[in-house]
Formats: sequence, C-alpha cells, structure tokens
Amino acid sequence: MALIQLIAGIILLALGGDSLVKAASGLSRRMGLSPFTTGLVLVAFATSIPELAVNLRAIALGEPALALGNAVGSNIANFGLALGAAALCAPLLVRWKALPALLLCLVLATVATILLAQDGRLSRLDGALLVAAFAVVLGVSWHLGRRQAELRETLEEFARTHTSPALNLLRLAIAAALLWFGARWVVAGALGLGPALGMEALVLGLLPVAIGTALPEVAAAIAAARRGQGDLVAGHVIGSSLVNLLLVVGGMALVRDVHVPASFVHVELPASLALAALLLPMLRGDLEVSRAEGGVLLLAFLGWLGLELAMS
Repeated sequence: MALIQLIAGIILLALGGDSLVKAASGLSRRMGLSPFTTGLVLVAFATSIPELAVNLRAIALGEPALALGNAVGSNIANFGLALGAAALCAPLLVRWKALPALLLCLVLATVATILLAQDGRLSRLDGALLVAAFAVVLGVSWHLGRRQAELRETLEEFARTHTSPALNLLRLAIAAALLWFGARWVVAGALGLGPALGMEALVLGLLPVAIGTALPEVAAAIAAARRGQGDLVAGHVIGSSLVNLLLVVGGMALVRDVHVPASFVHVELPASLALAALLLPMLRGDLEVSRAEGGVLLLAFLGWLGLELAMS
C-alpha cells in the first residue's frame, strides 16, 4: 500500500505541476507581465513545484530530514538523471550565454551551504542569506536574458497559453487539489516504506522521493532535447537546482533553525557539488552537452546511487 501511495502521489504531483504552470502562465500574462519575465520565472520554478509541495508536507509533519534529502536529491537527479539522459538521447545546444554564470552561482551556493552547515545546523541567519542570494540570482538572470533575442523568443514561446481567467482559475483549483493529495500520498508512502527498506527519513527523501518526482521531468527533458530545446533543458535543471538549494533549503532555515545530519554535509551536498561542477567544463567553448558528456553525467549519478544504497 505504501508503494502504491508513493507511485500514485508522484503521478498526481506531475499532473498538478503541469496544471499549475499553465495557470500561472495564463494569469501572469493576463495581469500584464511580459512573456519573457513569465517564461523566465516558469523555467526556474516549473520543475521544482512537485518538490516544493512534498517538502511543505514533510515539514508540516515534522520531517525536515526528508525535506532536506528531497531538495538535494532532486538536484543530483536533475544533473545526473534528467540532463544526462536528455543529452544521451540528443546533444544539447545551449544558446543562453548566461547559463554558465548561473551554474557557477549554483556551485558557489553549494560550497557556501556546506560551510554554513559545518556546525550541524542551518540558522535563521543562514536561511536569510540563502534566500537573499536566490533573489539576486533571479534578478541577474532577468537582466542578462533581456539582451538575448533568441532566448527571449524561446522563453516567450514556453510561456504561451490561454489567458482566459475562468480557465486558468479552474486550472489553479485543479492543480491545488492534485498537489495537495499528491504531496500527502508521496510523504505517507515514503514514510511507510522506510521501515521495510531500512532507510531513515533523509535517505527516503534522497532516493525514492527525489528520484520518483524526477521521473516525469526526465521524460520532459528527453522530449525537449529531441525538439532541439537545449536551452530549456539546461535552464530547467540549473534554475530548479537553485530554487531547491537557495529557496527551499534556505526558506526552511529562515522559518526555524534546521538540524543538518552529518552525511548531508559530508556526502550529499558534496555529491551535488561534484555533479554541478562536472557540467562547468562541458558548457565552456561550444556551449553544447554532447552524448558522451551526457553519458558521463548519467554514470556519475549511478555511482552516487550505488554509494547511497551501500551506505543505507
């Protein structure tokens, strides 16, 4: 029953996230936001919506370790599984010249989080710094992206949808219901599987929850790669990872001090740092992630997965 709950919850989260993105896009356009601004925000937040819903539910149940594991595990799955699998299917040509700079911001933010968590906790001050850093990164992304005509067209196309208020309010209501039940079922299913698998909450967030919620994104990334939309694939991965680390983890710490397990500081955060850093040389020069490089990312993800299973 726990496994069925987990799978059903993941399906509901995927459907709810898609409905919420369409509703947010239509409503923001109706309120007068530019298509470029709407597209940029959606690229950053779209693939993080299921993780946000799960983390809010986990925090509400007093399971911050599961939320921490899901946030960082999602980042590892973003780079190793989604980006790796997409590039393996079709090389990713990245035209957005700001992405390497944003990737470097993610690497520096991960290093900063490791340093801040050395004392075994993330304080409210630490959380405020991380959230403030996210606001700065989003502002810089908007400023740099405005200068690139091709990118504006890609993001505007991504944000295009019906602007009917009635339709989008209905989408919003449906999304809220799907995300509510999806998050409840995913967390309940994961916690139910814990005793059977011998996994603590942190590892549950890292493995079944993070990887499960990433699977719909993997399918979407592969489809986008085959359409030649490398910008959207890389933008989703980097933007979502920045949201997970700076906004989700930072927001958790901003609400109240968060206890950080030792393995989170010494294993999981360094693993996410290594995968992000691995992409840096791939985006230099030709701004393309080749099939071979996608294979390297996927192998690195599988290596991390084997390590986690052995440790657990």
